[in-house]
Amino acid sequence: MSEIKRALLSVSDKSGLIELAQYLSGRGVQLISTGGTLKALQSAGIAAQAIEDYTGFPEIMDGRVKTLHPRIHGGLLGLLDQDSHRKAMSDHNIESIDLLVVNLYPFAQTIVRSDASFEDAIENIDIGGPAMLRAAAKNYGFTTVVCDPADYAALRQAIEGDALHQEYRLALARKVFNHTAAYDAMIAEYLNQKAGETFPERTTITLQRNMSLRYGENPHQQAALYRPAIEAAREAAGGRAGIEQLQGKELSYNNMLDFNAALRTSLELPAAGAVIVKHLNPCGASVVESAAAYGSRLQPGELQAAFLRARACDPISAFGGIIALGAVCDAATAASINENFAEVIVAPDFEDEALKLFSEKKNLRLLRVAAPERYRAPSMEARWIAGGVLLQERDASLVMRQDWKLVAGAGLDQGLARALDFAWRVVKHVKSNAIVFASELATLGVGAGQMSRVDSVQIAASKAARAGLSLQGSVAASDAFFPFRDGLDVLADAGARAVIQPGGSVRDDEVIAAANERGVTMVFTGMRHFLH
Repeated sequence: MSEIKRALLSVSDKSGLIELAQYLSGRGVQLISTGGTLKALQSAGIAAQAIEDYTGFPEIMDGRVKTLHPRIHGGLLGLLDQDSHRKAMSDHNIESIDLLVVNLYPFAQTIVRSDASFEDAIENIDIGGPAMLRAAAKNYGFTTVVCDPADYAALRQAIEGDALHQEYRLALARKVFNHTAAYDAMIAEYLNQKAGETFPERTTITLQRNMSLRYGENPHQQAALYRPAIEAAREAAGGRAGIEQLQGKELSYNNMLDFNAALRTSLELPAAGAVIVKHLNPCGASVVESAAAYGSRLQPGELQAAFLRARACDPISAFGGIIALGAVCDAATAASINENFAEVIVAPDFEDEALKLFSEKKNLRLLRVAAPERYRAPSMEARWIAGGVLLQERDASLVMRQDWKLVAGAGLDQGLARALDFAWRVVKHVKSNAIVFASELATLGVGAGQMSRVDSVQIAASKAARAGLSLQGSVAASDAFFPFRDGLDVLADAGARAVIQPGGSVRDDEVIAAANERGVTMVFTGMRHFLH
C-alpha cells in the first residue's frame, strides 16, 4: 500500500478541490500548490506551500515556468525501492510527492468560444501539467495521480480503506495517459484545421465515450457511442445538449445509424417536412406546401399532412421506422404517428400536447435537435477496412438550380423545377444505385441499393404501384448517370415526365436522344451522389 505524506495540487477545474484539500490536510498531508489553486486553498483557510517556496525557484514568464523543476519531477519519478534513486533524492534534497492532483488548462473550452483568438488558444496549451501527469503516471508504483475531479470521492474511499494498491494506481495512470493523449491530439487537430490541412500526414481524432450500448449491429457485437471531444466542450459551453433524448428506452446502434440518416435527409430538404427512414434509406419524404423553413412552428395540419404524404409512399416499410420532422411536432402530427409503431421521432422541438400523446408509448424514443446548423456543416467520415481506415469529407454539397444543365425537353416551369429539386435532395440520401420518383411535395417511389440501376427503377415503380400511387406526370432522380438508355425507358414507361441526373456517361448522347424520343425533360447536375 502507498502512504500519502505529500501532495501537489494544481488544477484548472476547481470542482471538489476545497473538499479534497480539507480532507487531505485533516490527515496531516503536506500540500504544495500553484497559482490560482494556491489562492483558492488559502481563501478557504487551508494551509499549503507555494510551489516557488518548495522548489526555491520563482514562477517566471507569467507562470509559464513553475513546475518544470528537478525537485518536482524527481519527487514524482523517484523509484523508492532503488538505492540509487533514494541516494539521488537525498543528495539533492528531493522529497517524494506521493499524490499528484492535476487537470489541464481548458484548451477545448477556449477554442469553442466565439471570441477566442488563435493567441488565446496557444496560451491555453498546458506544458507543465501534462509533464507532471505523465511523470506521476509512469511512476504509478509509488505515486498516485488523479486528473479528473470525478475521481476525488473514490480516492478518498481508497485512502480510508487503505486501498491505494498498485492495481488502483495503475487504473488512474491509464486514465492519465488517455487524457494527455487526447489533449495533445486535440491541439494537433486544431492546428491542422487552422493550417487548412484536411488530410495531414498523421492525423488524430479525439473522441470521448458518450455511452455504452447493449450491443452493436447484432447481439454478438459490442458497441459504444463516442463523440468528438470538441463537440462535448461546445455543448458544455452552451449549457444545452445539441441532441437531447426526452423519452424512451436507450438508443441502439442501429437506431443511431438510422437516426443520423433521417436527420441528415431532413436537414437537406428544401423546406420543413417529414422523413421516414428504414435500414438507412428514406422510404418516404415530404415537405409542407407553405415552404416554411426547418425548425418552424407551422399552421395546424401542415406538418401532419407532410407526414401522411411521407408515410403513404411506402406504408409497409414505414412501420417501425425512424421519423425525422423538420418543424415543431404538434398534437395532430403526434396522433398520426401514434397510429403505427415507430422506433424514434426526431424534431427541433415538441409541443406539450404532443409530448403527452407520445408518453403513452413508453419505449418510443423522442429526440430534440436543438442546434441543427451543427449537423449541416461538412464533417469527416471514417470507415475501417481491412488494413486501414478510410477518411473522407462528408458529402455536404448540392448543386443548385442555377447550375443545372437542361439537356432534353423544352424547359422547366416553377412546379417542375421544384419537383426535380426535391427529388434530387432526397436521392442523395438513398443507398446506391438509387432512384426516386416524386411530386413537388412528396416521394412516390424509392429504389435503393441495387447492383443494376434498371432494377432500382423497377423497384421504385413497383413500390409506388403497391402503395396505390400514380407515377403519371411524376419526376425522377438518379444519384449517378444512366450507363444505357434502358433505365430512362423504364422511367418513361412508369410515367415520369422529367428526370434529374448527374450525366457524365460515355453514352450520354444515347440517353439524351431517348429522353427526347420519349418526351421526357432531362436535367444534368454535373455532380453525382454515390452513397455506399
